[in-house]
Amino acid sequence: MPEALKIAVAQSTVHRDPSDPGLLRSSGTEVRVLLREAAAAGARLVHFTEGALCWPCKEIMSELGPDEIGPSDWTKADWTVLQEEFDSIAKLSGELGVWTVLPSIHQLPDARPHNSMYVVSDQGKVVARYDERTMSTTKITWMYTPGKDPVTFDVDGFRFGLALGLDVLFPELFTEYDRLGVDGVLVSYSTAGVTHHEHIAVQARGCAVNNTCWISLAVPANPEGGLQSGLIDPRGAWAIHAPTDGSPAVVTTEVRHDDVTQIGREFRARTRERVNS
Repeated sequence: MPEALKIAVAQSTVHRDPSDPGLLRSSGTEVRVLLREAAAAGARLVHFTEGALCWPCKEIMSELGPDEIGPSDWTKADWTVLQEEFDSIAKLSGELGVWTVLPSIHQLPDARPHNSMYVVSDQGKVVARYDERTMSTTKITWMYTPGKDPVTFDVDGFRFGLALGLDVLFPELFTEYDRLGVDGVLVSYSTAGVTHHEHIAVQARGCAVNNTCWISLAVPANPEGGLQSGLIDPRGAWAIHAPTDGSPAVVTTEVRHDDVTQIGREFRARTRERVNS
């Protein structure tokens, strides 16, 4: 079993109008720049924030907007350009030989879309998709269809789970991934348009130490958000994080197999079995 895997966590610019093709293409361009930087640094897996291609604004999307929040009118979104940018990123992922985890909107034919995370393999193929499960009142009422299931995938002997948006506030989701044997959870969380979300880092660090797993936290390049992208180790400490000024960047380090993770997992399994017997 490989002892280490080099992972990159991106801190990228998030735009909020999916009807603007120029903004969608700008996001796609920045993602590709960061993807190339990560590959040049030797990363095997690159993780992007919620809204990496677009984090739709509830006022812009509202069919009653922009002054009143109501059901989202998803015909406003430029789905063609969004798909073109996604396809270009997936192709580049294959050319560079890296795995890419990229959040985006997943269109449904007869329902509101999912807020999703796509897993693109080092062959440039989509191999998994996770749909956000624990949504805000606005998301669930006006914007999206929630997901139902956890999702894991394996890269070079390491197993990862996926969490998106407000999932980070629900420890039971991370306990679920612990039982599924993950080495780490990739958390994508958007602070676009909001300030002072320092508590999200506290939540993520707590989930890491409680489950002795690695947590990758990918957030926007937003200096007002109070968060930086980075990697948290199984003891709850930052292994690395992006610039604190909120500038776009990608940071790279290794996740490792170690005794702490295995001992912790075995202890929790024994204790849960005893408590539940």
